[in-house]
Amino acid sequence: MDVRDLTIGEFGRRTGLSPKALRLYEVSGLLRPASVDPATGYRRYSVEQVERARRISLLRQLDMPLAVVAEVLAGDDIEAAIRLDRWWQAQETQVQSRRASADYLRAQLTRGGPARTPYPVHLLDRTRTKVASITRDCDQQSLVPTTLACAAEIGTHLRAAGADPIGERWIVFHGHVTPDSEATVEICVPFTGSVEPTDDIVIRIEPPQTLAAVTVPRKDCFYPKIMLAYDDVQDHVHDAGLATAGAPREIYFAEWCDIGDDDPFVHVAVPVQTTLEDDPA
Repeated sequence: MDVRDLTIGEFGRRTGLSPKALRLYEVSGLLRPASVDPATGYRRYSVEQVERARRISLLRQLDMPLAVVAEVLAGDDIEAAIRLDRWWQAQETQVQSRRASADYLRAQLTRGGPARTPYPVHLLDRTRTKVASITRDCDQQSLVPTTLACAAEIGTHLRAAGADPIGERWIVFHGHVTPDSEATVEICVPFTGSVEPTDDIVIRIEPPQTLAAVTVPRKDCFYPKIMLAYDDVQDHVHDAGLATAGAPREIYFAEWCDIGDDDPFVHVAVPVQTTLEDDPA
C-alpha cells in the first residue's frame, strides 16, 4: 500500500463523491480503487485518482450517462474535450427541440389570443412546371438530411444533362411525417430543358394550380414551430370555403446560408380550387 493512498472518507471529501457514488463508479469500471484489503475488503484510492474523480463528478452533474462518461474519459484531454463538445451539442439540440415543442403547444393553447399573430395567407398562381423528383419514406428526424441529399442528387443529374434548375426545391407531403412515424415525401426540383429519368428520379409535369400559402422566415423553419404555418393555411382554407386540390407542400426559394433569420425562406402551401365545379345534378 502506498502511504499516499486515501481512505474512502478522505477521498470523498477531496472529490465530493459519496460512498454510494464511489461504489457505483467502481462497479461500472469508471473509478476502481487503487487497492482493496483482501482481509477486510476496505478500499483505498490514490492521490492521482482525485482529478479523474472530480471530472466524473462534474460530468455526472451534467446528467451524462455512465457509458458516455466512460467514452469521454477514455482518451487524452484533447479527445475528451472533443467528445464532451459533441455530447453537449446534442443536449442543446434536444433542449431546442423541447423548447420548440413547448412554444408550439403554448401557441395552440392560446390560439386566437394575443400571444401569436397568425401568418397572413395569400393565393399563389403557379404555372405549368416541369419537375424532377425523388420519392422517399422518412420520419421527422431524417426529413432534412433526406431532402438535402435528394435535391443534391437531382441537381447533379439535371446539370449533367444540360438542364437548368430554376432555383426552387419542393417537399410534397403524401403523408403525415412525425417524430414517431414515417410517411412518403416527394422531393421536387423544377427545371427547364430536357432530361431523361433514372431508376430513382422521375420527370413529370406539375399542372397549373392555385396555392393557399404563407411565407415563413428562416428562423421559424423547424419542427414543430413550422406546423403553425400549416395550421394558419388550413384555417384559411376552411374559413374561405375552399376545397383542397392536392397534397400540402413546402416550397423553398432561398438557400439557408445566403439569408438571415428574419428573411423569407419557404412557402408552406396547399393546392386549392378557387371555383367549384358545377354540380351535374
